[in-house]
Amino acid sequence: MIKITNISKTFSGNQVLNDISLEIEEGDVVALIGASGAGKSTFLRALNDLERPDSGQIEIDDLKIDYSTITKQEVLELRRKTGMVFQQFNLFERRTALENVMEGLIQVKKLSKAQAKEIAEAELDKVGLTDRKDYYPKFLSGGQKQRVGIARALAMQPKLLLLDEPTSALDPELVGEVQEVILNAAQNKQTMVLVSHEMDFVYNVATKVLFLEQGKIIEAGTPQEVFYSPKNPRTREFLSRHVKNLEVNN
Repeated sequence: MIKITNISKTFSGNQVLNDISLEIEEGDVVALIGASGAGKSTFLRALNDLERPDSGQIEIDDLKIDYSTITKQEVLELRRKTGMVFQQFNLFERRTALENVMEGLIQVKKLSKAQAKEIAEAELDKVGLTDRKDYYPKFLSGGQKQRVGIARALAMQPKLLLLDEPTSALDPELVGEVQEVILNAAQNKQTMVLVSHEMDFVYNVATKVLFLEQGKIIEAGTPQEVFYSPKNPRTREFLSRHVKNLEVNN
């Protein structure tokens, strides 16, 4: 169980996150949807302190953190329990795919190079990149780069995987290969929070969907509940514009 309580964040007097609370069961895939500026990516980045909340708490197993008093050591512990997949890949350009996946295992988990290599090769194999392990990022497609990014995150065995629009920087023909990797991770019961504008994918991968508006969760439920029986008029309006051939119940 991961428990997130009363997360709030203000930028220049503008409340971006407003007292968000959420419980995530092991193996859940929680998808955040909503209009641009609703606070989705900020909330995701707040969870592992890439964006420091003004207030709120998170509990992951025996780790309990209050963001208003978080220490450097707690930040390290939090990031050991979370993995992040970014829109723009964030790979080290001067390291091969294999070395990118090994990096965290060596620097954060303090594994030997031999141990790190064994794990990294296994994770790259899972995402179908064994034949690209010795390639530098500039020789990889966008989809391949993102699969390296996912392998790098999963190699750390995170309790919570955070994915921030993982397909938004990809050409349309490359989106499917990345979505397949995420679906496989979900089927292997990897706990995730996902921000995505790909509504078909959200419907297929998520166990729980949250609709954010002005930094608040205004709708929550299963994909079936949120997509086909939304309670909030704003959710209905959003989905009617963003989901093809969707008729929601009024």
